[in-house]
Amino acid sequence: MISPIPPLLAIAERVVWFEPPRQTLCQPLRFLAYLMALGTWEEVQLVRQYAVTEQWREALRQAPPGIIDARSWAYWHAVLGVPLVPLPVRRL
Repeated sequence: MISPIPPLLAIAERVVWFEPPRQTLCQPLRFLAYLMALGTWEEVQLVRQYAVTEQWREALRQAPPGIIDARSWAYWHAVLGVPLVPLPVRRL
């Protein structure tokens, strides 16, 4: 879990608007995946103070299909030094 402090709750509420922010922060890897796709530069910088680099890498590795767009996918792989792999896809 990422600390449910007011600034992080506000970010969680904005990037995962369809569920309560405390619930979002209880799933940190999923929250980080949404943040990688929808977060502002300022929001990302703030959250990086609370989530270590390995959490960001793991969030990228475990990102659910359909959350991160192709451009963000490529960007975060480069920033985090993770080998680029294809975007996750939904299985029918």
